Order: sequence, then structure tokens, then C-alpha cells
Amino acid sequence: MRVFDAIREPYECLGHQVTTDASIGIALAPQHGVDLDQILKNADLAMYAAKSAGRRTCRFFEPEMDAQVKARRLLEMDLRQAITDGALEVYYQPCVSLQDNKITGCEALLRWRHPERGMIPPTEFIPIAEETGLINRLGEWVLTTACAEAATWPEDVKLAVNVSPVQFKSGTLALKIVAALAASGLAANRLELEITEAVLIRDDEAALAILHQLRAIGVRIALDDFGTGYSSLSYLQRFPFDKIKIDRCFINDIAEPDGSSCIVQAVVNIAAERHMTTTAEGVETQQQQELLRALGCVEMQGDLFSPAQPAAELKRLFFSHGARREVVA
Repeated sequence: MRVFDAIREPYECLGHQVTTDASIGIALAPQHGVDLDQILKNADLAMYAAKSAGRRTCRFFEPEMDAQVKARRLLEMDLRQAITDGALEVYYQPCVSLQDNKITGCEALLRWRHPERGMIPPTEFIPIAEETGLINRLGEWVLTTACAEAATWPEDVKLAVNVSPVQFKSGTLALKIVAALAASGLAANRLELEITEAVLIRDDEAALAILHQLRAIGVRIALDDFGTGYSSLSYLQRFPFDKIKIDRCFINDIAEPDGSSCIVQAVVNIAAERHMTTTAEGVETQQQQELLRALGCVEMQGDLFSPAQPAAELKRLFFSHGARREVVA
């Protein structure tokens, strides 16, 4: 396209060669509207669709784009109302030792039961919460609620709470963690914060400083979704994480001849060398469990043992077979 060629042409600026690029949205008249404001709005929607498609491309307006924006705005309004009404819940998914088949911890997961649509997947509402800043309120509520709940569990069971990049960079995360621990009475070493590499991208020096600040409180730090980012090994070198969570994409095909078992083995070896625990996510079959055990992975998490459960159901898991529940392997 000639427009892209013109935009991408390098030019000189103060002695430096500068290049530019663009995502382009296109709306045509009269197909996409006859009013100027409407055409500009539709072109803007098409531009955001181009950005979502990977940037550096162009998209023509389609009526579905407007419908998607309206649906997103409606979901945002419903989410705000749900927060006001206290209509959100915290579920907990157990993490199980691969050595003795016992619960070692539980991950707190936010759930939203919409009055009309039923359960809304977190993949739908969490991005909206992050884009609008609502994730700070939600994150604080999950942290406070989960710490209070975990204080009632057996003392050897840890609590894992996810921290979004927005929360991480808010500047008040450490204070909120200290407040939640103080209010609940939960020991700091029983709280594990799960972060993704997204919190380290762009300004990793500042992010690493915050991680050291959190470590000073006494909480544990886990690197979540390991292997799906861009600089995992360098981060492991620069910060002593307590745990690496191996993403489910490496577990799905671990039993296949050309699967990911060698990658999992490499991660386990690196973690062991650096005195880090490894947890495999998304374990669904006994075969996966047995292979992970043979590879030396320390823990597993997934539907093979239990999906995420409400707090009351989780306690039944703890106490139906004593303080911890064993997996039949």
C-alpha cells in the first residue's frame, strides 16, 4: 500500500535517522456512514482492530466491530455494578506435591457469576478490569479476602495470589500486602505472589527493585506462565524467584513423541540448580502426572486433582482425608 510505503520511509531528525510505522483503520462513504462523525468513529474502530491484529497493518470497518465495542462497554458497566454489589467470588485451586501427593498450597482465582450470562470467563473481564484500572480494586479485594480465608487453613498450606502488571506498577502494592497480612494474621511466608514476565518488560530495573521490596516483607515470589514470554532466563539470573510455574502449553503435549518433555526437563534442571520450586500447570491426566514426577517436577496443579473450588468446598478437600487430601496415583 502506498500509504504504508510513504509512512515507513526513513527521514533525518536532528542528525538521527528515524523510521515510523502505523496501524490504519478505513471507513468508506456511504457504505459505512454518511455522517462525517460516524465515518471517523468507524475508521477509529477499524484502526483498533488493526492494532489488535498485530499492528503495522490495516483493517476496513465491519459492523461487528461496533457491536463488539458496545458489548465490551456493557460488560464494563456490569462489572462495575458487580464490584459495587459484592457479586464477585474467590475460588481456590489446590497445588499438589508430586513427591507425596499432598496439598501444598492453593491459588486464589477471581470468579464472576453474572445474573443473566452465568459464569463469565476471567479471560473476558480481567482485560477490561486492567484497561479501566478496576483491577486495582479487584486485586486488593481478592488479596484481603484470600488472606483472611487462608488464615483458617492448615498452617502448612500456602496461598498464591496473582498480581497483574497494573497492580504491580501502582506503587502501593507492598502497603496493601502488609495491610492484608496484618488484618488476617496470615504469616508472610505463607503468601506467594504470582507475577508474569509482563511486569518486568520495559522497566525491569524498577520492577526488580519492587520484587526485592516484596521479598523483604517475607512473601514468596513465583514466576507464572514460564516459557511464554521473551526474557525468562535473564530474569531467573537477576532475581531469585521462589517458584517457577510451567505453563500448561508445555504440559498438554508432554506425552507426545515430539512433545515438550525436553523443555520441561530443562526448566526443572534450571530451577533445581537455582534452588527454585517447579509447578506444572494444567495437569489433566495420570500419564502427565507420572511423566512430570519422573522428570523431577516438584508440584502440579490442574483438574486431575481438583478444579478451582469455592472456599467451603476447598475445606472439604482439606478435611475429608485429614489435614491434606492425597491423590490416587
